[in-house]
Amino acid sequence: MFRKVGKWRLKLFMNTEDSNIKLKDLTGNPAPLGLMGFGMTTVLLNLHNAGFFALGSMILSMGIFYGGIAQIIAGIMEWKKGNTFGTVAFTSYGAFWLSLVGIIVLPVLGWGMAPEGKTMAAYLFMWGLFTLFMFVGTLKAPKSLQLVFFTLTLLFFLLALGDYTGNAAIGKLAGYEGILCGFTAIYTALGQVINEAHKKTIFPLG
Repeated sequence: MFRKVGKWRLKLFMNTEDSNIKLKDLTGNPAPLGLMGFGMTTVLLNLHNAGFFALGSMILSMGIFYGGIAQIIAGIMEWKKGNTFGTVAFTSYGAFWLSLVGIIVLPVLGWGMAPEGKTMAAYLFMWGLFTLFMFVGTLKAPKSLQLVFFTLTLLFFLLALGDYTGNAAIGKLAGYEGILCGFTAIYTALGQVINEAHKKTIFPLG
């Protein structure tokens, strides 16, 4: 009986004007976390692609923990805030970093064959195609975010072309372009954090 009365009171309450009250979202902005995870990992990997140092555990660890897991966490937080674009972008690129580490590590463990040039080119081309469509989704976003996705699209296609042709010069060029891409993401992330902290525009984001 009391259960029925409780349900009746809840229904009555939901039918009142109070049901139109909207709760204010007081949660933090997860985008800088995702952008920093992506940006810093991208810079470090492409310093390797540009020939500055060898691929090692430092890059792989960044790919797993900051580029991978931290971005997926940011994507889940974006889902909670109702941001479809942020959810798809951060969870996808987090999974990209984890899959890239898997491509490097699994053959060493004997769990699969290392991909050939054309196989890796197909992998990178598909990520380039995905990023191209995501770039279209940024056309009404701040210019800094548009630049992140434009340079990332170019990076994936350059890397795919380098692996497909086996041309080391293209791969090195992609490395320098990737460093630029990573720093655009870092700038966008820090701009959001610092502008919010100071409650005014210190780093223009367009």
